[in-house]
Amino acid sequence: MATGVADGGSSAERAGAVRGVVGTARKPRVSAKGEQTRARLLTAARSLLAGNGDAPFTTRNVAALSGVTHGMCHYHFKDRTDLIVAVIEDIRPEWVTPLEAAVREPGSFAERVERVVALLTQPETSDMSRLHSTLHWFSVNDERVRSALAAEYARWRACFVELFQVLADERGGGVDAVALGEALAAGADGLAAIQSLGSDVDAVTVVRALVHGLTAGVDRPGA
Repeated sequence: MATGVADGGSSAERAGAVRGVVGTARKPRVSAKGEQTRARLLTAARSLLAGNGDAPFTTRNVAALSGVTHGMCHYHFKDRTDLIVAVIEDIRPEWVTPLEAAVREPGSFAERVERVVALLTQPETSDMSRLHSTLHWFSVNDERVRSALAAEYARWRACFVELFQVLADERGGGVDAVALGEALAAGADGLAAIQSLGSDVDAVTVVRALVHGLTAGVDRPGA
């Protein structure tokens, strides 16, 4: 049975309990401040990685832009790579998580396709497009960045495999969810690249054609 100040414990126990309460009360405030500082650093890092401004991407410039000391930047992120990897994780809710939700929300294959089409045909912001390009560039020269970015793309592609697995379940098999999902992911990635160049493409028609062509192939003999 737990004992405490109210149970008449010893003076040492009571002092320890008080210290525990005070410590518990203080931690959330410190943690909240630390989270705010970390968020400011990530916002600044994203801005520099997206090419906003003339300053090169360094931890010192990130710290200056966010209004904190260079030492505080390294308190939260041990080096530049650590900061880039954190940015990769930070942008997940803007491109991977919505796709996961669209695929996993209840509904038929056709209904889930409509949600996916709606997401894939939303034009990417110029900042996000530049940010992805810069992250790809860093991934060529930094193995940790490459691994982190590859993991995010694997998670993104898995959404399409999961989508076609719904079709496979509806039809009782006969659908190679992996092959079809990877094919749609590749097509969607190519469409995003074309759109980032400002090309005038009817994204809705293209994505629908991709999905229709892939699902039609399932019904063909020998497909």
